Amino acid sequence: MLVLILISSFLSPYFLKFQNLVNILRQVSYTGIIALGMTFVIIGGGIDLSVGSMTAFVGAVVVLLMNSLNTVIENEVIVIIIGIATGIMVGTLVGAFNGFMITKGKIAPFIVTLGSMAIFRSLTLYIGNAGEIRSSNILYGEFGMESFMRIPVPVWVMLILAAVLNLVLNNTRYGRYICAVGSNQNVARFSAINVSFVRFFSYTLNGILVALSSILLASRFNAVSTSNMGLGFELDVIAAVIVGGTTLTGGRGTVWGTICGAVMLGVINNMMNMVGVSPYLQGTVKGIVILGAVYIQRQKQ
Repeated sequence: MLVLILISSFLSPYFLKFQNLVNILRQVSYTGIIALGMTFVIIGGGIDLSVGSMTAFVGAVVVLLMNSLNTVIENEVIVIIIGIATGIMVGTLVGAFNGFMITKGKIAPFIVTLGSMAIFRSLTLYIGNAGEIRSSNILYGEFGMESFMRIPVPVWVMLILAAVLNLVLNNTRYGRYICAVGSNQNVARFSAINVSFVRFFSYTLNGILVALSSILLASRFNAVSTSNMGLGFELDVIAAVIVGGTTLTGGRGTVWGTICGAVMLGVINNMMNMVGVSPYLQGTVKGIVILGAVYIQRQKQ
């Protein structure tokens, strides 16, 4: 990480400017929040390819609901509270749907989340008429740009969630169980661990965190692009988790490692933009980073 920062500072004199660093943290906070949930999913031996489509779907539902409520409720704060609560509920339900199909339906996580990725994106395009859904709630847009101690609110949310989930992973029974399930499901089952519930909860938690990220992202622009919101989040999130040290085979990983992985990818993107690398090549770099991280993990094992 330090080497990457030093290289970036040499390549551009603007890299270490406070505002640029804040912008990097803001950019990575949205995928970073989702990556925290993905960490638990991957540690448990699963994968979730639907997080990008889920982000767009939750955001569309929240903005459409708030637009409807604005016509009957004058207090914008109440409308925002109802919208946020509904968004979290929707995220919980869609995450639980993935978990249910995987644990009770006995369908491979890759297939379930690939299917739900198509479902949620299709539903988002349908309810938004394949266009942009703009929020009529001005206060909601102002909330998305708020900062505390010059640090954007989404960054604080990401760090607070990371601290809480780090305690969950390292200091609770559930944390030990998810690692055991990811290491060897059969051994975990023989140890009287409810494997289905442990995996189901990881997908539900992931859905909740996707909802939080979606709410924050939609508020930043005070709008939802049904075709572009969350596009490519799957690659960014999985890359952050893998670069952060979580093994794709499951059983081992760290929350703060995921945060470091997300920041590293953000620094790489920022560096490429500053030196004029074509945005069409940035996906290539991410792919190389993922392959390199997995190769290094294999060599260590």
